[in-house]
Amino acid sequence: MKILFIGGTGTISMAISRRLIAQGEELWLLNRGNRGTGLTGVHELHADVHNEREAAAKLDGMTFDAVADFIAFTAADLERDVRLFEGKTKQFIFISSASAYQKPPADYLITESTPLANPYWEYSRNKIAGEDFLMKKYRENGFPVTIVRPSHTFDERSVPVALHGAKGSYQVLDRMLKGKPVIIPGDGTTFWTLTYNTDFASGFSGLLGNPRAVGQAVQIMSDERLSWNQIHEIIADALGVQLHAVHISSDFLGEAGTQYDFRGELTGDKSYPVLFDISKLRRLVPSFRTETTMAQGLRKTVAYIMSHEECQIPDPEFDKWCDRVIAARQQALDSLLK
Repeated sequence: MKILFIGGTGTISMAISRRLIAQGEELWLLNRGNRGTGLTGVHELHADVHNEREAAAKLDGMTFDAVADFIAFTAADLERDVRLFEGKTKQFIFISSASAYQKPPADYLITESTPLANPYWEYSRNKIAGEDFLMKKYRENGFPVTIVRPSHTFDERSVPVALHGAKGSYQVLDRMLKGKPVIIPGDGTTFWTLTYNTDFASGFSGLLGNPRAVGQAVQIMSDERLSWNQIHEIIADALGVQLHAVHISSDFLGEAGTQYDFRGELTGDKSYPVLFDISKLRRLVPSFRTETTMAQGLRKTVAYIMSHEECQIPDPEFDKWCDRVIAARQQALDSLLK
């Protein structure tokens, strides 16, 4: 197949790109060329897709079996994509998000038919608007869309934690290594699903060129679950230290973290225990299976980060914020115990 990725070098897309190249597919990447791919056997088109005229010039005369946009976040982005690719691809894949599902959920079991509604997070509302636009184009004009909804997908470059600052999750690991307390939202018993990016790539590649996937929304993730307490315990164990957890409500963190979007990320996503039903994915891609457990992926990621200094990005602002929030919690407790 001749496939075009818009982006193609992110956490999700890099793993898919590597898999498709290994399978012998003809893969094209459209990006600005600012970030080296490290990929061999891939064709690159350097243009900023947000500059529609520039992108259209690069794509002039080209057609594809499938196009996937990994950097579309709004309906306006997708309106541009439809203008660029209508009549030029047999399948267009939009990367939406499982955070778009109803919050708070009416049921713990999440399927593709779970309503989309998230009043807490603009990111999720934008994804919903994008889905609505594309499905309207499919119903009215036959635009060949497939919608993919990932949950929390990660790779070796960033450890997934419940709460982190603007510079990534390393500062949480640094706090663990220094014996400092780490904030876990709620009581830490909320179950969460993490999916290693190579496993996500297995499901995604099976949807490419799959005619049964056109006009469908499909969620791709592991069906394993761990609590946030368990996730942080595994990370601490991989670092060889003891976890000192401090549990604080998501509502409080959302109000206290005015410089961050914790209300969206927590109240709009991570605070709710969910179980994803991936039976639809398995029907469409019978070969799909996860090969990396959540614990294996976490340990692999910790080992990689601790052996690669470029991944150890300090975030002193977030560190100080954690100290202030934990101190405020302790002061409130002390005042009540007097």
